[in-house]
Amino acid sequence: PPTVTELEIESLGRLRHKNLVNLQGWCKQRSDLLLVYDYIPNGSLDFFLYGGGGQRCLSWEQRFRVLKGIVAGLLYLHEEWEQVVIHRDVKSSNVLIDGEMNGRLGDFGLARLYNHRTAASHTTNVVGTVGYIAPESARTGKASTRSDVFAFGVLLLGDFILVDWVTECLQMGSVLDAADARLERRYVAEEMEMVLGLGLICSHQRQESRPTMRQVVRYLNCEDQLPTVDRRGYTDDDALGSARRANSRLQTGSGDCRGKNDWERDEGCVVRVRRERG
Repeated sequence: PPTVTELEIESLGRLRHKNLVNLQGWCKQRSDLLLVYDYIPNGSLDFFLYGGGGQRCLSWEQRFRVLKGIVAGLLYLHEEWEQVVIHRDVKSSNVLIDGEMNGRLGDFGLARLYNHRTAASHTTNVVGTVGYIAPESARTGKASTRSDVFAFGVLLLGDFILVDWVTECLQMGSVLDAADARLERRYVAEEMEMVLGLGLICSHQRQESRPTMRQVVRYLNCEDQLPTVDRRGYTDDDALGSARRANSRLQTGSGDCRGKNDWERDEGCVVRVRRERG
């Protein structure tokens, strides 16, 4: 009889979307599993960004087009197909560029399925690529759509190291300094700022602070305003939620209230502090 993995592969073979690399067939011999996908002529996004060898640099317009393609593919997987598909390995080397320079998400070898409105299943081992694995997945082994969103945020910022670099540039009030220098500032500044801010929000350490892919679509289409990311990497939602928790502690007499004025953030929390004067 077919195993669970084989049944999932059969299901994944029914996925059809213009921004996915469609699975055409598969075969298995003992522990070896071979997946056959569409042929994509231009190779991976990873090759264009980091491959070296004098390959052409993608323009900002091309990158933005690829980005929108990845978002559309993930939205289809998370919300629009008959089941929820968690990719579990979103990264630049798994994004392929077709002949029309569209981004197409591929390699579903680690993907897992579950029904809508049911909890994601736990896995026995942490899977994915180091740097792209969400903190909660590393702790619990549990993958979710929000862990895919985390990996997407890391992809937007280039790699895991650049998350800190973008935050540092944001703190200095010069977030555009984090843009790829190879673009030679040939980009739409508002779009670049939005993408960098979106990368920070999607790669937020707390999964509840990350947007869904449908929200990401609305941000990219300018249908919703991107939450403000301040110079310490916090969003509006962080401030609001933390302020409510702090206010609740004050009302119940718990916590340590040492001052009456000024709010200051510390370790992702909003707390009152006494400022020494003079």
